[in-house]
Amino acid sequence: MSSPIAHKSSSGSPSIFGKKKQSMPLLAAQYLQAVSHADSISRRSAPSTIASTTLTDIDGASTTGSTLADSSDERSDDWLTTPVVPPNSNQVFSTRHVEFGHCADERFRHVSQHVPGTEFAPHKEEDPPYYILLSTYLSYVILICIGHVRDFFGKRLRTKEYNHLMPSNGYAPLNSDFDSFYTRRLKLRLEDCFSLPVTLVPGRSIVLLDRESKDHNKSFTFTGTKTRALNVSSYNYLGFAQAQGGCADAVEEAIKRYGISTMGSRAEGGTADLHIQAEALVARFLGQEDAIIGSMGFATNSSTLPALVGKGCLVISDEFNHASIRVGLRLSGATLRTFKHNDIKHLERVLRESISQGQPRTHRPWKKILLVVEGLYSMEGSLVNLPKVIELKKRYKFYLYVDEAHSIGAMGPQGRGVANYFHVRPKDIDILMGTFTKSFGASGGYICGSKAVISALRQRVQGSSYAEAMTPAVLTQIMASMGSIMGIDCPEYHANLSISPFKDIPGVPTPSTPGFEHLAPAPPSSIPSWISLPRELRDGTEGRQRLQRLAFNARYLSRALQKLGFIVFGHDDSPIIPLLTFNPGKMPVFSRMMRERKVPIVVVIVGYPATPLVTSRIRFCLSAAHTKYDVDELLRACDEIGDVLDLKFNNEERWTIDEVIDRAIELVGSD
Repeated sequence: MSSPIAHKSSSGSPSIFGKKKQSMPLLAAQYLQAVSHADSISRRSAPSTIASTTLTDIDGASTTGSTLADSSDERSDDWLTTPVVPPNSNQVFSTRHVEFGHCADERFRHVSQHVPGTEFAPHKEEDPPYYILLSTYLSYVILICIGHVRDFFGKRLRTKEYNHLMPSNGYAPLNSDFDSFYTRRLKLRLEDCFSLPVTLVPGRSIVLLDRESKDHNKSFTFTGTKTRALNVSSYNYLGFAQAQGGCADAVEEAIKRYGISTMGSRAEGGTADLHIQAEALVARFLGQEDAIIGSMGFATNSSTLPALVGKGCLVISDEFNHASIRVGLRLSGATLRTFKHNDIKHLERVLRESISQGQPRTHRPWKKILLVVEGLYSMEGSLVNLPKVIELKKRYKFYLYVDEAHSIGAMGPQGRGVANYFHVRPKDIDILMGTFTKSFGASGGYICGSKAVISALRQRVQGSSYAEAMTPAVLTQIMASMGSIMGIDCPEYHANLSISPFKDIPGVPTPSTPGFEHLAPAPPSSIPSWISLPRELRDGTEGRQRLQRLAFNARYLSRALQKLGFIVFGHDDSPIIPLLTFNPGKMPVFSRMMRERKVPIVVVIVGYPATPLVTSRIRFCLSAAHTKYDVDELLRACDEIGDVLDLKFNNEERWTIDEVIDRAIELVGSD
């Protein structure tokens, strides 16, 4: 997948990487020379001063200290641990800068919502030049051919490397040749970019445990040092993964009161009062009648779908739905039809054909029809066209199941997910599923719906009834973070339209609008009385700021990458931004060059089979914990590395990196 010459790369220098993009791919010798030259420059150069722009954050230093305890051997850079601009006398921050970046500048805020009355236009995906597609296919062909040649000779010479593929004592090999080929011959080449061991809090920055390999990524040994890096790889959308703060204090109190486990399943003495309160709070948060929670997000889908549908039922599923959905549908025994990703016209054709034909062979009417979609697709960064889906639902009378694992807490003016983003009544959706592992900094998942449906599911969903009950600490984290988003006992906050961020937009519902009462703050009885949240969390002020910071960061990075010339998938408001690299060898090189910068950056690389063969990508996951300066540095790194790896194929008007940074507010605010 990658060339051995790319294991060491540079921190990036404008004088090296700032040249005009070449019209043809770099030759191997030119590429080696550029990477080696930049690497040597970065190792010789002293730490560069941080250039200030007109849009620099007003960052503040943490009152709890900015250095990391018990990590004296950790490599880090000052701006990761200390704000670029010291706070003034009026700025007080309760978070650590390394966990949640300090940004008091209200200009770097945005409201995540779809304007009512406007058409929702799915993101237009651009295609790269033909030579990029050809070289991508050729790269896979070469890698597969070389892998088969090595396997052919290795098996016949019976080297130790192939012992696990050979029959032994009359038994067949445990791992088949076909299943293990991709792992051994393709994935192994970029194994150093996967499963990076980390420690401490996965917040704005993250601490890597440094490791090295002396056998071409077959095994790794720890060097004993640590590296603090900018983290754009975690699903910490609202930045609640913190070791300090109001939520962490509440969790600590919960452990003192309840211990670390309820020591049983929900059906066998494992249900605590916290479970009942958490389910009621989740239902209120989503505007549904009732909810059921489970301790594992994957099992929430895979165990709920077989309880909803069975033989004689039809399930229509988006082709890019998550693996947990596909597993659950296979277990259900229902008939499955798929439609093209986010293609409403194709979905309607599938509906018409399926309804008219009925069940296979007998042509009897379906017992029930269930449409399963995701609110925000984790690999594509795309949003479901929910208003159009609701229109089809009213016309064809099917049930709607929406997986909001990534959109809940991250989308919408009040963080209520994709329904809140499009201002759709939650009760127009029959089943709302989501997880607590992303925006809420916890674990597990939930199912929301009507009381009748949830009451039936409590008896039939094995992933909730018979699995280990969610622990008190996790339940407390869920209630504390969710209460911080909703606001507790602060009716004047949401009721007063004069401070509403969307007061001037006609058609936007308020808590007084019928069907949207759930947007109002929660009463004090919604959370246990012993959970004592700070005022800024309890009244919803900090929750609103986190939502708006995340919306600004996501929109800024997505649009800025497009202006720099990259092909980017997904919606502009999505906190998941996939940057297309296409060629498989460029994925690990991009990741390594990011980690070898003066200030390391940790990114996620995704390729086949998780994505189509020719759409390998870098997937950025932004957080409210990031500051505008963090996104600036990420853009500079992408711009420099993109020139070296020839990744800029976008045909739109291009801006320079300095122009993008200086015009960030204009870029985010434009339609």
